[in-house]
Amino acid sequence: MRHTDSDGSGGGARPGTAPAADLNLLRTFLAVYRSGSFTAAAGLLGLSQPTVTTQIRSLERQTGRELFERLPRGVAPTAVAHDLATRVAPPLDALAAATGHQTAPHERAAPVHLAGPGELLCTRVLPALAPLTAEGVRLRITPGLTEPLLDELRAGRHDLVIATFRPRGRALTAVPLMDEEFVLVAAPVWADRVGERLTEEGPAALHTVPLITYAEDLPIARRYWRHVFGARLSCPAAVTVPDLRGVLAAVIAGGGFTVLPRYLCEAELSSGALVPLRRPEDPPINTAYLAQRPGRPANPDVTRVRDLLIEAGRHW
Repeated sequence: MRHTDSDGSGGGARPGTAPAADLNLLRTFLAVYRSGSFTAAAGLLGLSQPTVTTQIRSLERQTGRELFERLPRGVAPTAVAHDLATRVAPPLDALAAATGHQTAPHERAAPVHLAGPGELLCTRVLPALAPLTAEGVRLRITPGLTEPLLDELRAGRHDLVIATFRPRGRALTAVPLMDEEFVLVAAPVWADRVGERLTEEGPAALHTVPLITYAEDLPIARRYWRHVFGARLSCPAAVTVPDLRGVLAAVIAGGGFTVLPRYLCEAELSSGALVPLRRPEDPPINTAYLAQRPGRPANPDVTRVRDLLIEAGRHW
């Protein structure tokens, strides 16, 4: 006699093997995986949210593994879910194409989750991605610091992360995206006061000028001091703003001096709102990387975003 599970899937697997998952369960799984939440998947599939929850729990019972980490907002795929999506997405998408059921927005409706430094996202990345958003690609943007964003990428909460350093280990892959040059800048009022003294006295001339930075440990400024002056920065921060755009605004207003990526203050340097205090022949450079988990993304829009960013990065 054949026994049937309460969710309607058959229990006729051979002894010692996992039961074959119902196609409907796999379709629901893929919708949750690509949309990032049970609620969004329910809307895509025309199901109720409790039905989606029940089907995912049923699939988790069949596989014997947790597929999604429940978050305050949405879900994050586990490593098991990433592996399952890699295996089932191509045949399910091919089946949808063959049967003409591509109106279920598995590919295009699933948003691409992209994270990175807020100032780079706003000034370079979002303008570069405008052609894709005009074509219907959906984006979910998260600004933040590299270390926690990479941890979240490993956990499946993002598809792509722009990192300010190359990720270590094999859990992530990364390619160089752009080089950012650091510039020592101040408003003209400060540049007029310390310009000649900086040439004569070196960095000691800046000890009386307020330092504006985005973090107490002064990472960008310390790197500039080591590279250009060959010295350790001993000046404490007068103002810290955890956003380089805020640092830029404070320095333009005459609040003091800072070190910024050139891409962020290029317009102000051209207009004279900011003045470079030094023009070293060998300015400090930092490479930003575009990181993702290994393997082919289940959502093809992730690849489109990745490829467009790499192309745009060649011109930044």
